[in-house]
Amino acid sequence: MRYRTMKKTFLILAVLALTANVTAQKNPFIQHMYTADPSARVWADGRLYVYASHDIAPPRGCDLMDQYHVFSTDDMVNWVDHGEILRSSQVPWGRPEGGFMWAPDCAYRDGTYYFYFPHPSGTEWNKTWKVGVATSSKPASDFKVQGYLDLGGDNFAMIDPCVFVDDDGQAYFYYGGGGRCKGAKMKANMTELDGTLVDMTGLDDFHEATWVHKYNGTYYLSYSDNNPGANRKKYATSKSPLGPWTYQGIYMDPTDCDTNHGSIVEYKGQWYAFYHDSSLSGRGNLRSVCVDKLEYNADGTIKKVVPTKNWTK
Repeated sequence: MRYRTMKKTFLILAVLALTANVTAQKNPFIQHMYTADPSARVWADGRLYVYASHDIAPPRGCDLMDQYHVFSTDDMVNWVDHGEILRSSQVPWGRPEGGFMWAPDCAYRDGTYYFYFPHPSGTEWNKTWKVGVATSSKPASDFKVQGYLDLGGDNFAMIDPCVFVDDDGQAYFYYGGGGRCKGAKMKANMTELDGTLVDMTGLDDFHEATWVHKYNGTYYLSYSDNNPGANRKKYATSKSPLGPWTYQGIYMDPTDCDTNHGSIVEYKGQWYAFYHDSSLSGRGNLRSVCVDKLEYNADGTIKKVVPTKNWTK
């Protein structure tokens, strides 16, 4: 009788342990600091890295955002904070008052990681945006600012850079802000455009937060819209990385804060949608990065992502 009781107890504990392992992922997945604008990338070392902007407490507004951080995981449950990789005071051409270190991205080519970040060069910030480039031989440390991309134009709202590298190795640069979304091929040096920026046509109510990924031979451009009160996440598809695009719909409704900026990536056979909310602080200018599973329908359209507080691996 005692043996049966012990055996039963052991089985219950084993099941509980297994359940704990399966459901261990929680949102927000970074809780010791405020983070936003998650750019998720998978590198050759087998880890998934998230490059995030940083909302600094006590809150003041988007002008105070500074100090990019990098986080990584190999199981989508346990995350490593690799620390700060760049702050505004390290940008030689940057705004004298600092701040305004908004949504970044990172790409890799031939042994070098390229970190792209928007930052204004003048006090009149919204008319002096530039997209800076910092490089490193490591994915999460030792980045050095090399300069900024020559994008032409009037520098208005040149924010939210995204660099998509296609299967053939060709890289494409995108930015999206102030209702404008543009893209172009990049040269192999990853610091220059190969041609001029062109408008991404076919998008519905584009606001900001451009992200491009590829699934089953189709290109997906996701972004935030101008929905009154809070952004929704929308997407469009194309057979070309520079469009024209066909609008497909909303893949995520508003979270609990007015902005949303996300990325979509595949890791170990599962697709994920990264985004941010304000569930830790209850304040829209102190945000936190989150992640949930993303799934496709048989026709390639994206099933709507419903934010969760816990999900199973």
